[in-house]
Amino acid sequence: MRSKPNAQFNLAEPNSMAVRVATRMRAHMFAMFMTEFSPTEFDEVLDLGATSDQSYKSSNYFEALYPYKNRITAAGIDDASFLGNIYPGVRFQFADALNLPFDANAFDYVHSSAVLEHVGSYANQRRMVAECLRVARKGVCLTTPNRWFPIEVHTQLPLVHWLPKSWFRAFVDWIGQHELAMEANLNLMTEGELRKITALHPDWSFHFRLCRLLGLKSNIVLFAAKKT
Repeated sequence: MRSKPNAQFNLAEPNSMAVRVATRMRAHMFAMFMTEFSPTEFDEVLDLGATSDQSYKSSNYFEALYPYKNRITAAGIDDASFLGNIYPGVRFQFADALNLPFDANAFDYVHSSAVLEHVGSYANQRRMVAECLRVARKGVCLTTPNRWFPIEVHTQLPLVHWLPKSWFRAFVDWIGQHELAMEANLNLMTEGELRKITALHPDWSFHFRLCRLLGLKSNIVLFAAKKT
């Protein structure tokens, strides 16, 4: 395990079992996105949360797997401008998930994987969801680790993240992982919390898909479709 988190706020080593499992899970969630929306070569897609980290096989998996590279705008706070060289056609733009620099309805679809837990407070998480919906014409796909899964995927710790959030952060700080102890960097979500956010947007239809590991829900996958 790393002594300090990488740009994805993760302590797992690149060739670890945890990363191999995460790679399979992300491929599964990508397949969910494609099945749910059936995007065409004409649809513009925003992938929000592009990372500068290239140590994991699943880093920037959307750009790797999506067939229509020239329709992807990859955005994030890290410098991932190299993506255009690896995947010709992909465009990169610096963007804050809480204040996206795009017009309303700028994209057909918005995809964002494992970003919600890194934007800070619950109020910030509400703001990010609202921003994703604002810039999408047709649909949005958001994924985030499930707080009630027994293993916390960033720290690799079992069960302690089920404690009150302030206790969990105090413990993570005590073991020396100060960055991961900050709410601004890691704030795990439950499906119930995300459902409360969806209730604030009556112009959209929402549903959740199951993503399980060892029979337990490991990731929350939210799909949103604009009502016509």
